[in-house]
Amino acid sequence: MVKNPKLYEINSRVWIKNFGTEAKLRDVPEAYIKNLSDKGFNIVWLMGIWQTCNSIIEQCCFNNELTAAYSKSLKDWTKPDVIGSPYSINKYDINPMLGTLEDLQIFRDKLNSYGIKLILDFVSNHFGADTELLDSHPYLFLQADSEAFQKDPFTFFEHKGKDSLIFAHGRDPLFPAWTDTVQINYYDPMAREFMIETLLSISDLCDGVRCDMAMLPLNNVFNNTWLGTLNKMSFPKPEDEFWRIATSRIKAKNPDFIFLGEAYWDLEWELQQCGFDFTYDKKLTDRLAANDVAGVNAHLKADYSYQKKSARFLENHDEPRAVTRFSKTKSMAAAVVMNTVLGMKFFLDGQLEGKRVKLPIQLGRAPIERVSNSVSAFYKKLLPIVNHDIFRNGKWQLLTPISSGEDNGSFENFFAWWWMYNNEFRIIVVNYSDQTSQCKIKIDVKIYSDNIELVDLLTNEKYIRSTIEMKNTGLYVELKPYQSHIFAGQFSTYTSF
Repeated sequence: MVKNPKLYEINSRVWIKNFGTEAKLRDVPEAYIKNLSDKGFNIVWLMGIWQTCNSIIEQCCFNNELTAAYSKSLKDWTKPDVIGSPYSINKYDINPMLGTLEDLQIFRDKLNSYGIKLILDFVSNHFGADTELLDSHPYLFLQADSEAFQKDPFTFFEHKGKDSLIFAHGRDPLFPAWTDTVQINYYDPMAREFMIETLLSISDLCDGVRCDMAMLPLNNVFNNTWLGTLNKMSFPKPEDEFWRIATSRIKAKNPDFIFLGEAYWDLEWELQQCGFDFTYDKKLTDRLAANDVAGVNAHLKADYSYQKKSARFLENHDEPRAVTRFSKTKSMAAAVVMNTVLGMKFFLDGQLEGKRVKLPIQLGRAPIERVSNSVSAFYKKLLPIVNHDIFRNGKWQLLTPISSGEDNGSFENFFAWWWMYNNEFRIIVVNYSDQTSQCKIKIDVKIYSDNIELVDLLTNEKYIRSTIEMKNTGLYVELKPYQSHIFAGQFSTYTSF
């Protein structure tokens, strides 16, 4: 598996229209894929390729909250633009908007020929509320009784099928139920086996899965969410975690298959222990957004094995766009952080162009946005720098900024770390504040010379610095608000750290 990979998320049902009104996955030009490869991306996540439950769009996709979001993001939207949530899945067949299984295979082959892996969705917690599986496989879903439905008709619903059974909608225990979904019963062994078999089938089509709300099937979370229903319906708690079984079964078939988990509530480590290769690191995103420099530095002191499995992002389809949440300048500083720490680097389509509109996932059309020249130019500079082997295969080490003696405490505004690989190193320093700041950073570069040349790859400026001073009193740094250095240098000989 690629170390410290770069992932590119694509809202597939909207994106495919860029290649023609009737375009399918096979029609995506090779030049587009080559461009992603040239930028250093080695994983593409096609978000939302599965067949959805169109029958519930009218009922579930036009409440006041959603229509307000549609109007905010796409002022001229009309009803045909609303195509339903990609997470309200009918079954794991390719959505006809994107083509057929053959179209998907052709697209995957193109990606793989450029060294790019393909990730697809696995929505572990639920299916669409009108999935045909309610009739053919009702045992998959969490059933309740009429009393539960009468008490809480928002969380439970009656399926008007052949048996008129009561089912639970999928839900996150901290929020109301998702009324366009039906909850899978992870306390039922047959449901677990069905979902594992589904994963095995998906694994033939791609190189990995992004697992939606991956913490919800964990035994304790599922139990806490549905305790009353589980007790009343006499479902016993399983002995092992679903994910531990599922990941081991799929990896026995394909050891390189990638599991990326959307995860919150400090359950990331638990999911990693269950076999996930990467888990969301929303904590880093939130702390960067809040200018919590101390919190970020503490976060980056976590165990190496945890950090290398963390998926770092500034935005995704659930989050606000980076330039709106952070501001342009601050988002660039945050991007230097995200791209130069351990773990997966996770981008959303449009991020490199500075797009500002967070599109509701129910919409099938996006507004036309102008490219931000400053954001685009920044990423054109940054991406080639961080595509160097040193950021994939090198050793990463956190550094500690200290007072320069004249900074009035501004040294606390800095992030600093470095990478070492063979005879090269990179030193990253970021002033993550809205004021000009100074610090010193002690670094032992271990060369047989009194001086060393440091080249700032972001500006191409060269600096000659004393190696003794760097080791004993520290490298002096002064940076303007939200500005960064990425210094390149060389050791005299290969040094093992």
